[in-house]
Amino acid sequence: MMRISALFLTSLLFVSCTNQRSNTTGWNLNDRVNGGFEVVNQPQITGPGLILVEGGRFTMGMSPQAGTLDYDQNMRNVSVPSFYMDQTEVSNSAYLEYLYWTYRVFEETNPEVYDAALPDTNVWRSEVDFNEQYVNTYLRHPAFSNYPVVGVSWRQAVDYCAWRTDRANEQILVDYGYIKHSPKQKGDDNFTTEAYLAGLYKPVSNKLRPNLGQGSETRNIRYEDGLLLPPYRLPSEAEWEYAAFGHIGNSIAENVVEYRNYPWNGNQLRFPYGKKQGVMLANYRRDKGDYMGVAGRLNDNAAPVGPVNAYWPNDFGLYNMAGNVNEWVADEFRSVVPEENEDFNGAYGNTFLLTKRDVEIRQYSKDSTGRLVKVRDPKRYAIPGPTDLISEDESAGFESNGGGEVPDVGSSEEGTPTLTEGVDEFGGNTENIDADRSSMMNARRRVYKGGSWKDMPHWLNPSTRRYLDEDMSRSDIGFRCAMTRMGAPR
Repeated sequence: MMRISALFLTSLLFVSCTNQRSNTTGWNLNDRVNGGFEVVNQPQITGPGLILVEGGRFTMGMSPQAGTLDYDQNMRNVSVPSFYMDQTEVSNSAYLEYLYWTYRVFEETNPEVYDAALPDTNVWRSEVDFNEQYVNTYLRHPAFSNYPVVGVSWRQAVDYCAWRTDRANEQILVDYGYIKHSPKQKGDDNFTTEAYLAGLYKPVSNKLRPNLGQGSETRNIRYEDGLLLPPYRLPSEAEWEYAAFGHIGNSIAENVVEYRNYPWNGNQLRFPYGKKQGVMLANYRRDKGDYMGVAGRLNDNAAPVGPVNAYWPNDFGLYNMAGNVNEWVADEFRSVVPEENEDFNGAYGNTFLLTKRDVEIRQYSKDSTGRLVKVRDPKRYAIPGPTDLISEDESAGFESNGGGEVPDVGSSEEGTPTLTEGVDEFGGNTENIDADRSSMMNARRRVYKGGSWKDMPHWLNPSTRRYLDEDMSRSDIGFRCAMTRMGAPR
């Protein structure tokens, strides 16, 4: 028995040693004596609030027979790699946590950062209705804490995603004991993922990992260690539409059974059978003036907006991918998407930025918010269109969290102008759609999708699409975050 145990341990040690050798050079890996090149086997950690959306092929866009408008996309096959997505829309409570942190960190040193993050609660105001009560209550009253945040511009949503990345990664490092929480962070001396990786953020208490390579004996966590999350971000239009359809429950072998008009099978907007027969599947406007039904028999039980986890999730487990509030996606709007657009993970309006670095001292620099300063890549500005030629505004195409400048966006105190709402033949808010016909090239128009409590059923189809200026906001537009999936698709 002892011989068997000894043989087993010897075999295990042999396997462990062979696993530490490079298949390329035969050198020992993770060995300080042999140069210290490290290899880590670490699957991606799932970020808070996210669920995996397994990728695949789907038909993007709407058929001409579906009564589409000329700014809906033509049908085409595309493939989307697996990614992560928020199970629900970002709630008021989640956004208030962001505001609380921003106020605590920047109010003394850079108060305009907090002001820029405030949603424009004036989106509820109108001279011809009485929604004034929502101006001061919808965001902050606890009765609405689990409702989707609205009045947030595209730029504000991008900034929220960046903040969430840093808070999630900071917590991971705290959980693993590498740093301690520091509630006294102020101004640019706050944890951001990139500043930490660049050595520009010095934690109050910093546990270092042994450095197997040359130089110092210890080091900070690196991205190659596999502990830190990729950035939270807005989903691309293709990702959002793919996730909304949820064809994972609507296919046999590799064939989709039927084209879906909504994130569920069939053309009905209520449960068709069982104990839930007749229950509404989404929060939308049934007809002009009919937002909730009749007292005693309320249909969607929401007036105007419902909780982020209301109704029934689709086959991916995502809530409110139709109705409740529209949702921002990352793409720039073009009324006609060219057929030569990428059919794998395609998106419109990618912007290429470089992290600014002093070549002589090999040092990065931070802006007033603690983020690394970004500049345009002079070789590759944006694809797939010539967006570098479309605007005299030097900020066009920049990520708002990368350039060191705080965007001048609205707050609940001063507000920002909102576009006059029009209504098309499908009962949707057009928001000056005709402007795109006269100015096709505009890097500031961003796509939003999904339909809302204000919209008729046509807009609940995941393929429908509209746009709004990236600095604008409305009472029927919210957002959810996404994250790239690293490694295997499932």
